[in-house]
Amino acid sequence: MTVEGIAALLHEAAETHHTVYRITDGTDADWASWYAEWLLTLSEVPDLLGRRPVRSHLVHALVDLERTVGADEGWETGYAAHLVEWFGPPVSAAEPAPPAAQQPPGDRPSTPPLPAEG
Repeated sequence: MTVEGIAALLHEAAETHHTVYRITDGTDADWASWYAEWLLTLSEVPDLLGRRPVRSHLVHALVDLERTVGADEGWETGYAAHLVEWFGPPVSAAEPAPPAAQQPPGDRPSTPPLPAEG
């Protein structure tokens, strides 16, 4: 499981999405659903993560990352690091469990934590 590998696949998804939506110059209000489907069915992301995330959890994570991390140059690496943290393989019984806020979404009731109000 590598952040670099997932970042490269996110970049490929972005390029593919832009090609598919060329008539709208890449504009797609439901982009996160498209990315999640592509990442889960047409890429190696599940293999790199060590499991297949629930599609709706991945959509939610992508939307949350756009809001919190943004889409500036290099966004792929930031998104990938969070996706590995949230959706990486479950902790084995031999390892101590991380706090609930650090557990992947499939192992806790909520998905990515929201930033604190400032």
